[in-house]
Amino acid sequence: GGGAYGAAKAGGTFDLVRFVQQPQVLARIVSAVFALIVFACLVGDGYMSRAEDPQLFCIFNRNEDACRYGIGIGVLAFLACIFFFMVDVYFPQISNTTDRKYLVLADLGFSGLWTFLWFIAFCFLTNQWSWTQAEDVYIGADSARAAITFSFFSIFSWGLLLTFAY
Repeated sequence: GGGAYGAAKAGGTFDLVRFVQQPQVLARIVSAVFALIVFACLVGDGYMSRAEDPQLFCIFNRNEDACRYGIGIGVLAFLACIFFFMVDVYFPQISNTTDRKYLVLADLGFSGLWTFLWFIAFCFLTNQWSWTQAEDVYIGADSARAAITFSFFSIFSWGLLLTFAY
């Protein structure tokens, strides 16, 4: 039978195994994990202090905006993944094609925007990391590199979500 906006007609039973095997669901899970890693790395080891000055500073060239940006888009990306994951769960139960259309367009727009924002995050964090002085980094170097790496991977995972929404 026919469907509307990428799903079968409304109704039917929910099959968890079949649901988790869908490519957009797997891409959404991967995107959520990447966002969580970026967020956790920046919150956990993204701020340092020196012995002579107990004031915390961002390890990305002492630029607070770099840490805030990475944390902000990481948290929002994770929350959006949870929201759109729930939309994916309930999508086959939505019988109104107009509602389905708006949900797909929201997913398309958000995925496109977040693909771009992850690209900006990668460029911004990489640039600030290249200007960071070695004496400002004691422990958080690996976390900083992980945040940069997973922001790069997030470009592709959100681009994949954009493709699936399209």
